[in-house]
Amino acid sequence: MGELKFHVAVIGAGLGGLAAAIGIARAGYKVTILEQAPVLGEIGAGIQIPPNSSLILKHFGLLEKIESVSVRPSDFIIRSYRDGAILSKLNMVPYAEKRYGVPYLHIHRADYHKILVSEAERLGVKMQLGSFVTGIDFDNTIIHMKDRPDFHADLILGADGLKSICRESLLGRPDPPHLTGDLAYRIVIKAEDMRKHPDLRSLAEKPAINYWIGPLGHVVCYLLQGGGLYNIVLICPDNLPEMVNTAKADLQEMRDFFAGWDPKLKTLLGMVQETTKWRLLNSEEMDSWSHPSGKLVLLGDACHATLPYLAQGAAQAVEDGAVLGALFEHIERRSQIGDVLTLFERLRKDRTTRVVKGSTALRDIFHMVDGPRQQERDRQLTDHEPFEGYSNRWADPVFQPWLFGYNAFEEVEKAWKLYKEGTFPGTAGQLKSNI
Repeated sequence: MGELKFHVAVIGAGLGGLAAAIGIARAGYKVTILEQAPVLGEIGAGIQIPPNSSLILKHFGLLEKIESVSVRPSDFIIRSYRDGAILSKLNMVPYAEKRYGVPYLHIHRADYHKILVSEAERLGVKMQLGSFVTGIDFDNTIIHMKDRPDFHADLILGADGLKSICRESLLGRPDPPHLTGDLAYRIVIKAEDMRKHPDLRSLAEKPAINYWIGPLGHVVCYLLQGGGLYNIVLICPDNLPEMVNTAKADLQEMRDFFAGWDPKLKTLLGMVQETTKWRLLNSEEMDSWSHPSGKLVLLGDACHATLPYLAQGAAQAVEDGAVLGALFEHIERRSQIGDVLTLFERLRKDRTTRVVKGSTALRDIFHMVDGPRQQERDRQLTDHEPFEGYSNRWADPVFQPWLFGYNAFEEVEKAWKLYKEGTFPGTAGQLKSNI
């Protein structure tokens, strides 16, 4: 309960850190977010909000605001890279809401971020900007910062992303991000400009998630901001120089890679005036996300960064935040904090690991080179048959409900009941304050 006068410091004002701050503030605790940027805001373009995230936003009372600046895709479509022929089509409207009670949405990352920031501030969360963390004193729960006084808190949440200082402090060594071999071009164009081209009109007028899958790469496109913008993500092999993670793109190089793909894509990429290419990085799985002192725990990309191929990176970070907030609602005394961190990790680690591995595995299926194996994949996609699992993981009758049907709040309720009974699985001898 918040009357414990417990102060939580969240390092990082990304989507996961904001979700955690909202959840913990809703439970009545004092929360301060330390963000290194001098001004709040999000770079990037489109982001997908799957039902497992929409449910959390509904619980937070934010879904209506989110929907006001979102687009509901009608279908999830996987296409052949050669000519755009549909290989697989999965209905999203009305399916997602009927099946999971909440919609699948597309939103501009900046709009999403702004709504979460506003809610965090409404709940009394303090934002301390320009706070560049340099290290953590775990014994005294002190955060060291560049050109700022030390910050004292009772608990530290490390939500500082892939290049996490918190992760390196926990590990006691440098832990730079790892190369994945892929990069992404991220592009946003005006949908009204697309409508001037007859072959692009259908893409600009009907909200849908369109994937083109082909040799060594794939393309993801969908509408944003009420259908006014078209979000394009191009995935291909990483050719950025060493130590360079973003660079202004050579448009001809970009077009050359996709030259043999669907003519619609050629027209679409011909409209691009400029873009940037981003190296896709991730991290290795950690043995533990929390410090033995019980004073710090990591969440989001700081501990389970993933390739974006399942469109679940932000969703998993938001789930982390929701689970932490729900656990804090149950705390009865200060001595339970360490147990709460153990429960959090037990609830989250296996799921996020499966998402990370599933995203990497999907790349291998999407990026098949021409040949018999690719032909068999395409045939089975079209016939709705499994191929090395399901090529369209979102249509997998087992994986989809596991992914989309996750209810962070119900999971916490079940876990806390077992914790109070002393029977939470996999924690024998670790939980100390459950009675």
